[in-house]
Amino acid sequence: MKREIMTTADGSTTIHIPEWNEQYHSKHGAIQEAYHVFIKTGFNHLPKALSPIKILEIGFGTGLNALITSLEAKNQNREVNYCGVEGYPVSQQELSQLNYATALDDASAVAYFQKIHKGNWEENFVVHDKFKLIKQEKMFDEIENKKEFDLIYFDAFGARVQPELWEVSMFQRMYEAVKDNGVLVTYSAKGSVRRALQEVGFAVERLEGPPGKREMLRATKRN
Repeated sequence: MKREIMTTADGSTTIHIPEWNEQYHSKHGAIQEAYHVFIKTGFNHLPKALSPIKILEIGFGTGLNALITSLEAKNQNREVNYCGVEGYPVSQQELSQLNYATALDDASAVAYFQKIHKGNWEENFVVHDKFKLIKQEKMFDEIENKKEFDLIYFDAFGARVQPELWEVSMFQRMYEAVKDNGVLVTYSAKGSVRRALQEVGFAVERLEGPPGKREMLRATKRN
C-alpha cells in the first residue's frame, strides 16, 4: 500500500496510509501521543526498583516509541531490554524523512535514532549502556513468549482497519507474554477492546487519553 509522510499537530511527522485513512501515530501529535500513552502511563507506572525492565512493543513501526524509551532509560538511569515486533518494516527512505530525532529536545536523540535503525533485525544490540534492543520481523500472532515482559506497548493499527489484532485471541497471547503484575498500555479505549482484555484476565483501567482522545486503556495482569 502507498505510504506518505505527514506532519502532525505538534510538528512531528508520521506515516499516513491513504487507502486506510490511517496513520502510524496520532495526527494530533505523534510525539505527544507516544509520551502520554507509553511513557507517562506505562514506563513511569512501573516500580522504580524494577531493573532491567523488559518491554515488548507490538508495532515497532517508525521506532518512535523505542527512541523515546531509550531517552527515558538514560535520563532516569533505568536499564531496559526492548523487543520491537513489526510485520512490515519501514523503509530507510521513509525513515530518512521523519523528524523525531531533531524534534525531541534531547541532544542524544539523533545518535540513538540512527543506532536503532542501523542495528540488524533479529539480533540483540546496544543503543546505549541502559538500552538494549532486538527488532523482530514477524506477525503478531507468531508471538509465543511466556511470562517474559514487564510492559507491553500495544501500538498496532486501529481496530477499524485491522480488527483481528484487537480480538481475544491476540490479547490471550499478550496475557501469556507478560509476567505477573505486568502491564499493557494502548491508545485504544474501545469498549470491545476493554472487554477482550478483561476476558483473558487483565484488570483494566480507563485513563485520560493523549491530545485528541478522551480516554486510553491500561491493563494489569494480577497474580
